[in-house]
Amino acid sequence: MAGGTVSRTPHFVLHRAPLDATSSTGPGSGGREVLFVVRDEPWIGAVIPKRWAKRAVTRNGIKRQIYSVSASFEQRLPFAAHVVRLRTDFARKEFPSAWSDALKAVVRGELLQLFERVAAKVTADAVIPARAASQKTP
Repeated sequence: MAGGTVSRTPHFVLHRAPLDATSSTGPGSGGREVLFVVRDEPWIGAVIPKRWAKRAVTRNGIKRQIYSVSASFEQRLPFAAHVVRLRTDFARKEFPSAWSDALKAVVRGELLQLFERVAAKVTADAVIPARAASQKTP
């Protein structure tokens, strides 16, 4: 993906790409045309390939979990485009049902791990400059 990998679990990967809100349009501006209004909030996307989740009910359930978990972390995510990608399948022998309670719990647990790692990195990155600034002032 165009953005860098930010976090990874056994089944999921989170990619992030910065959003460019500084493009001007109009005659003679030479800027790119903006298709969407860019707001100061993170964007979340989900990529769940048929290769790894064969049944539509499984893919839809995973997407619902991604959007639900990401909504709870929205305030702690940086202003950027985030894409959660399923990178491997959940073993059918362990989860014979397309969207069982056990599968829901495992998916939600991994997504919580994925977003907690990112939120911890963002918090750590914000704390380090704040400490440096506070140490510079006499």
